[in-house]
Amino acid sequence: MSIYNFSAVAMNGQATSLQEFQGKVVLIVNTAGRCGFTYQYEDLQRLYDRYKDKGFVILGFPCNQFDHQEPDSNETIQTNCLLNYGVNFPLFQKINVRDKGAHPLFEYLSNSKAFEGFNPFHPVAKILLPLIKEKHPEYLLDDYSIKWNFTKFLIDTNGNVIKRFECTTDPVDMEQDIENLLESVTI
Repeated sequence: MSIYNFSAVAMNGQATSLQEFQGKVVLIVNTAGRCGFTYQYEDLQRLYDRYKDKGFVILGFPCNQFDHQEPDSNETIQTNCLLNYGVNFPLFQKINVRDKGAHPLFEYLSNSKAFEGFNPFHPVAKILLPLIKEKHPEYLLDDYSIKWNFTKFLIDTNGNVIKRFECTTDPVDMEQDIENLLESVTI
């Protein structure tokens, strides 16, 4: 099994097989436009711009499950991402990433790599950790589910999950891992 076994609906309403990204290094991210980590869109776009011609792609999946931080329509999400952050990597329509109704892709991703904890020294973690413990302690009861927006999964050229990065890992801190995987890409 790999990510190539799954498909999702792109922002334009077209079903897209992830097999379309075969042979590329892929970063899959669940996103939200009103989150303390929304600033990561800018760094994700920088990574995409830097490596897209070397066989790298980012796939964004908006989700409204975490404190209702992505309430907008798909059209508004796409417009806001473009106008506010310059996002031009592929975005998909809003989905659920945990619990009942979770998209099968995210069930696969989250079960592939365990949650290893948040970086408690990240500036936003000082807000996030008390919020989760107070409002959503059930999020921390298992080792695999998605815990918050901007959880990132790095996928190799064969569609295998290589690494999981939580929201408290900024995109620039993943650059070496991306470069290491890109060494095997032939364009």
